[in-house]
Amino acid sequence: MIDFSESDGVGELVLRAEPCNEIGTAMVAALEGFLDGLDVDRIHTLILRSSVRGGFCAGADLRELQAGLASRPAAEHEPALRAFLDRIHAVMDRLDMLPVTTVGVIHGVCFGGGFELALTCDVLIAEKSARFCFPELRLGIIPGFGGIPRLRREVGDAVIRDLLLSGRSISGKRAQALGLCSQVVGRGEGLEAARALASQSGKFDDYARRACKKFIKKLPAEELAQEKELFIELALRPPLLAALTKFVESTDLRPYLP
Repeated sequence: MIDFSESDGVGELVLRAEPCNEIGTAMVAALEGFLDGLDVDRIHTLILRSSVRGGFCAGADLRELQAGLASRPAAEHEPALRAFLDRIHAVMDRLDMLPVTTVGVIHGVCFGGGFELALTCDVLIAEKSARFCFPELRLGIIPGFGGIPRLRREVGDAVIRDLLLSGRSISGKRAQALGLCSQVVGRGEGLEAARALASQSGKFDDYARRACKKFIKKLPAEELAQEKELFIELALRPPLLAALTKFVESTDLRPYLP
């Protein structure tokens, strides 16, 4: 599901769940275990990347979500959704606020919950193959893992409205122009660029680097809570289950693509 390695103060967290690192209960548990065991005093930089050919992360595990809703009576939908959202929000918040420099390396698909995961990183490096998208409105919901408040830290509201209300994907080059990514590099060159950035970050005084991150990156807690409530409200409506059923029954090899 995930791998972690550490060398010379740099940690590398690798997502490796086929087909494209979908975020369900297993991925959440793996990330919780990783965070529980992470010694932030041993590293100054954490690189987050994917070893899956298709991309960084296709988003939430929609098949698991559909099965969970379909197998439960309607009265149990809200507590089940809330319990999962509480767990994933806790994971995202912990990644967001780690007292080390976090660098996301993005290639291929970075959609929905995967985009939300990427937005927890301090710096994003996109390979030319990267595509970013929030397709949630197609399912009758909004991003629910904290994506809107975190995106608002990075870009203006006009960009957020365009991404959400159009559901279109954007390239790494466009993401860089909007201020989402710091670099766009060639295919397969993202890890090298991230390691170079980590090497530079490691030259700084540890206390000063941590203090700097704490000052320049705040957790938008109130808006995160509001987003969670709106997601649950929308997810309890019939359009979500209908859209999920259509997704599960699709014969498209990559039905998450717009």
